[in-house]
Amino acid sequence: LHNHGFWRPKPLLDTARFTLSFNSWQRKNHQDSQALWKHEAVQKYLESLSKEYQQVSHQLSAHSLNDFEQRTLRRRCADLSPIAAAFQEIKEAEREVQELEAMCTELDSRDEKQLLELALEEKESLNKKMNMLCRKLFQLLVPKEKYDRSPVILEVTAGRTTGGDICQQFTKEMFDMYQSYADYKRWTFDIVNYTPAEIGGLHHAAAHISGDNVYRHLKYEGGTHRVQRIPETGMSSRMQRIHTGTMSVIVLPQPEEVDVKVDPKDLRIDTFRSKGAGGQHVNKTDSAVRIVHLPTGLAVECQQERSQQLNKEIALRTLRAKLYQQILEKQLRQEQSARKLQLGTRAQSERIRTYNFTQDRVTDHRISYDARNIKEILSGKEALDKLINRLLEFAEIEAVTQYLENLQTLEGGG
Repeated sequence: LHNHGFWRPKPLLDTARFTLSFNSWQRKNHQDSQALWKHEAVQKYLESLSKEYQQVSHQLSAHSLNDFEQRTLRRRCADLSPIAAAFQEIKEAEREVQELEAMCTELDSRDEKQLLELALEEKESLNKKMNMLCRKLFQLLVPKEKYDRSPVILEVTAGRTTGGDICQQFTKEMFDMYQSYADYKRWTFDIVNYTPAEIGGLHHAAAHISGDNVYRHLKYEGGTHRVQRIPETGMSSRMQRIHTGTMSVIVLPQPEEVDVKVDPKDLRIDTFRSKGAGGQHVNKTDSAVRIVHLPTGLAVECQQERSQQLNKEIALRTLRAKLYQQILEKQLRQEQSARKLQLGTRAQSERIRTYNFTQDRVTDHRISYDARNIKEILSGKEALDKLINRLLEFAEIEAVTQYLENLQTLEGGG
């Protein structure tokens, strides 16, 4: 197998070795998957995978292979088959687009105007199909993150500003947005902690969200979100003065089995009366629980259940998730990832998105993406889903591009 070049213990993105020329291609051109698809280096890479698939398929028909060789080739064939199929599907769609373009250049007389319009509509439809197929192909190439399918703990915390209550109000709107988005995606949204502000906003809240690929969709929401708006009340509202505030979002993956040992001696457990948004049990009993992990200083609270024991169990689960996140981040730092686009680092100083109410615009600064109609975004439905998927697509493109650039460095001996 080594002699035939079929033994590849590394992931798919480690199978090709060829000269690349990414230096002249600016990263700002990564507007969509099609832009990356058209690059010569990507075409060569995919051609090499397609040829390898044909070779592996041919080799499987040989009668001289033993059981180990058969199993190895079948696994490799299973890895390459969907990529080769997607590659050929895109090539076919690309040929159809080229044929339409050639036909459109000939359809310029008045008698053929209607036919030209139909051809242009077909071309637009094919372009959408091409982008969808390219996106699917790069999703196959990019290794899946270990916790993409995991549920999460999502926390929101109001920032501070001289503008009064706009941070607390914005934090409440954001928490409601994620709750609506969970409903839109048919996820389960369980509130773990909820600390309202006196004037109707929100100081801090946390929720456990479970469902299909929750972490994959929410992992890039972590960071500092900025709001720019004119307060609804007070002197600033009468003077039409714009205030700026912030709130932070933290998204922690919560694998089903988090193997983090917590010594009870390292915990300080306090109980207090709940300060929830309502309910007969609020402020009646000391059912709320706060747990502090003394070695790290991490603190978590849970006050949503009537039972102190249930709140304690939920708080311990949240604490383990946070401790586990610290382990993951330490591993990532040790690996010293060279990716130039740092998405979702959750650094509190990182302003990832701005919600400008006066201009009715939401800007994601990591991908220079603008979306209009803030109300649609905050409704937590299709508009937010579109923004999140744009982030996912850009991250996939960035991962493929970074890998190919690393190959160039290796080939150049850098």
